[in-house]
Amino acid sequence: MMYDFAVAWDWMAFVVRWLHVITGIAWIGSSFYFIALDLGLRKADDLPPGAHGEEWQVHGGGFYHVRKYLVAPAEMPEHLTWFKWESYATWLSGFAMLCIIYYAGADLYLVDPNVADIPVSSAIAISLASIVFGWIAYDLICKSRFGDDNTRLMLGLYIILVAMAWGYTEVFSGRAALLHLGAFTATIMSANVFFVIMPNQRIVVADLKAGRVPDPKYGKIAKQRSTHNNYLTLPVLFLMLSNHYPLAFATEYNWIIASLIFLVGVLIRHYFNSIHSRSGNPTWAWPASAILMIVIAWLSTEPGVERRDAVEDISLSKLQRQFASAAGFEDVTLTVMGRCAMCHADVPSWEGIRWAPKGVLLETEAQIAAHAREIYLQAGRSHAMPPANVSYMEEAERALIVAWYEAAIAR
Repeated sequence: MMYDFAVAWDWMAFVVRWLHVITGIAWIGSSFYFIALDLGLRKADDLPPGAHGEEWQVHGGGFYHVRKYLVAPAEMPEHLTWFKWESYATWLSGFAMLCIIYYAGADLYLVDPNVADIPVSSAIAISLASIVFGWIAYDLICKSRFGDDNTRLMLGLYIILVAMAWGYTEVFSGRAALLHLGAFTATIMSANVFFVIMPNQRIVVADLKAGRVPDPKYGKIAKQRSTHNNYLTLPVLFLMLSNHYPLAFATEYNWIIASLIFLVGVLIRHYFNSIHSRSGNPTWAWPASAILMIVIAWLSTEPGVERRDAVEDISLSKLQRQFASAAGFEDVTLTVMGRCAMCHADVPSWEGIRWAPKGVLLETEAQIAAHAREIYLQAGRSHAMPPANVSYMEEAERALIVAWYEAAIAR
């Protein structure tokens, strides 16, 4: 039946999100490990020709002896493990999440008429174009003379990211803007693996098989891109989680918050990279990060851009109008306003809550119709809302929600 589609769709989103987390852990874990390994390499008198350094490690009850060749060993080893699918699967599952939540639900999650009243098709086109633009612009800069200086290159990339953070908040809803900045950055990272790191490694392997001496430039370029990925990882994780926290996305200065998060991520990675390389102990990175987080917390208290001053400004889709006209909507409206609106309000009345959870407002009929699917899944099909049933929603009221939603979908 049609109403089962909402449940199936939500489970699909859950499974894809789970896959995204699994593959992300695999990719980030291997990335952090190899950066730490690379920085911890030590010279030894008995290193074979071409070896840059070695490291002894202990794990799982055994010892590991690892050596790194800057270019390549003299001969092609019989067994070679490639690290690539972790990156590809993370990006593919992330893009699937973007399609499932922000493209399929664009009228609710992607487009905010109070930010930019644009058609859904235009918003999706801007989303895709911006992601592609990010990789092309970054790659061209890396290959230019400007990219010869890695510090200068990172500063240039930061300026681009700040500009994109501001630009996204001028086009999309707050939660979509920060999510897109994360997708923009993650695409650069995964494309680094797909278009640069892996092809360069294949060239080196092909040279070895053909008996040629590999050109060291390919390893140098791959190393540069891998380092960029290392420093961008923590900000991307924050941006991917930000859609769950209105304090991050639903404020006037959300783009500045996102920009500062990149600095926090770089500081934390600088600390750990310095520790791994034994080049110093920059403990100052932690108080500096703490100060930036305090600034971010202060910025988050500014008025939310997600709040709507006029209910009439909300443009309902055909499906949402269908919910508003379905049998039982009046009773559901009274239930939601009585059990949910004390938190999901422009100015929440529930003690301790300053902003509506996830920026969802349920004070008007238009807002309730716009969030019909979420109400059905969170308060009808499940008991997720209200949390711990603090407003004492009765089973009969939940049944009203289910009957109303299913009746609307069946029309």
